[in-house]
Amino acid sequence: MTTRVASGGNDPLIETSDDLLAPFVKGEKPPEAWRIGTEHEKFVYRRDDHRAPSYDEPGGIRDLLMALTEYGWQPVMEGDNVIALAGADGTISLEPAGQFELSGAPLEHLHQTCAEAGRHLRQVKEAGDKLGLGFLGLGMWPDKTRAELPVMPKGRYGIMLRHMPRVGSLGLDMMLRTCTIQVNLDYASEADMVKKFRVGLALQPLATALFANSPFTEGKPNGFLSFRSHIWSDTDPHRTGMLPFVFEDGFGYERYRDYALDVPMYFVFRDGKYIDAAGLSFRDFMKGELSVLPGEKPRLSDWNDHLSTAFPEVRLKSFLEMRGADGGPWSRICALPAFWVGLLYDQAALDAAWDAVKHWSIADRQRLRDEVPKLGLKTRTPDGETLRELGVRILDISAGGLNARGRINASGDNETGYLDPLREVVARGTTPAELLLDHYQNAWKGDVRHIYEEMSF
Repeated sequence: MTTRVASGGNDPLIETSDDLLAPFVKGEKPPEAWRIGTEHEKFVYRRDDHRAPSYDEPGGIRDLLMALTEYGWQPVMEGDNVIALAGADGTISLEPAGQFELSGAPLEHLHQTCAEAGRHLRQVKEAGDKLGLGFLGLGMWPDKTRAELPVMPKGRYGIMLRHMPRVGSLGLDMMLRTCTIQVNLDYASEADMVKKFRVGLALQPLATALFANSPFTEGKPNGFLSFRSHIWSDTDPHRTGMLPFVFEDGFGYERYRDYALDVPMYFVFRDGKYIDAAGLSFRDFMKGELSVLPGEKPRLSDWNDHLSTAFPEVRLKSFLEMRGADGGPWSRICALPAFWVGLLYDQAALDAAWDAVKHWSIADRQRLRDEVPKLGLKTRTPDGETLRELGVRILDISAGGLNARGRINASGDNETGYLDPLREVVARGTTPAELLLDHYQNAWKGDVRHIYEEMSF
C-alpha cells in the first residue's frame, strides 16, 4: 500500500470537482514516455521456526529495513519509526503484517524491470541471511492465523484494521495474510486509458488464474486456487470489484472521479499523523463539512491519498494498476509486467485483446471473476472455451506486442522470454496452486511446512 512521506498543506487546494481530474490528466504521456512500474510483495519469516517477525524484536522487520540501508536505501520515517525505504530502485514498504514490498521505479523495458527485481531480491536475501530471515513467494500465508501475525506501526493500518470488520468478513485477511504482484502502466489519452482499463478488467480473471498461488489456509487446503482473489470479494463492496460502469458508453476520467468520490474515506493525513475518517464522505470534505476536520477543505494530496484507498481489480490514479495476481516466485515477478506490457503497450495487441473480450456482457465478466478463484484455468469464458484455451491466444497476442516493441538486451533477446513461465502454465493446464496441492497430498504427506523449502526466494 502507498507509503506517505509528507503531509498536505502546501499543495493546491481543491476548489471544484474539476480539480479532481488533475491526477488523471497529468498521467497522459506520449508512447515514448510510457514506463513500467512493478510492485511485488513477499512474506518474511524466521528460518528457525517459520514465525512471522514483529517490527521491534531483535532481527525483526525494523532491523531488516535498517540492514538494507547498507545498499544505499534511505529511511522514511513515521514518527520515530522507520516504515519504508527510498532509493534508485523505487520504494521498499511494509504491508500491515510485515509483508515486504518493492514498489519499483518507472522503467523503460522489461529487461530493466527484471534486473531491478533481481537486485532487490539479492539484497533482501543477503540481509536476511545475517538476521536469520527467509522470504516466501505466495499469495497467502499458508499456515498462519491472524492472531499469530504482528501489526506494523503505520498509522493508516490501525484505522483500516478497526474499520475492516465493519464492512466485510475477510478484510483483515486481505491486510494481514496476503501478497500480490502488480504492474503500473501509462496511457496516452483519456480514450487510450479507457480501452486499456476495459481490457485490463476483462482479462483480470485470466491473470488471476495464471498466477493462482494461495490454496492453503492455516495449514490445510482451503478449497480455492487463489484464496487471495476470493478474499477481495468480501473485503469492502464500496471499494472493490469489477466496476461495470467502465464498460458503459461515456466512461472516462469524470466517471471514475464520481466513483472515487462515492468510496468512503479511511483517513486524512495532517502534520505527520493519520486522522481517522473511516466511513466519512469525501464529498462532505469538499464542502468543508468533514466532522473530523470541521471547516477545512481538501488539498490535492488528500485526493491522491483517497484514490489509493479504492481497491478495484484495475485502479486508476495517474497510471493504471493491474491488481489480479497472487504473489509468487522470482520468475513470475517478471512475467506479470510482461503479460500486460505486451497487451497494452502495442496498439495492434491492444486492439486484438479488446476484440477477444468486447462482446462479453457485464454478467459474463462478473461470473468469470466469481468463479476463477476456485476453478482457475478451468473456468469457462462466455464463448465456451476454458481460460486455459483463451490464455493460449492471449499469450500469443502479448508475445506479438512484445515482439513489436523490439526491446533487446545485451544478449540479443527481446522481451518475449519473460512470458515463458505463463506459457508453461497453460501448456500444463494447471495453475501454480494445483502443483502445490499435488505436493501437499503426495510428496509432503499433508505437511504444509515443506512449502518453506520449495517456495522461498
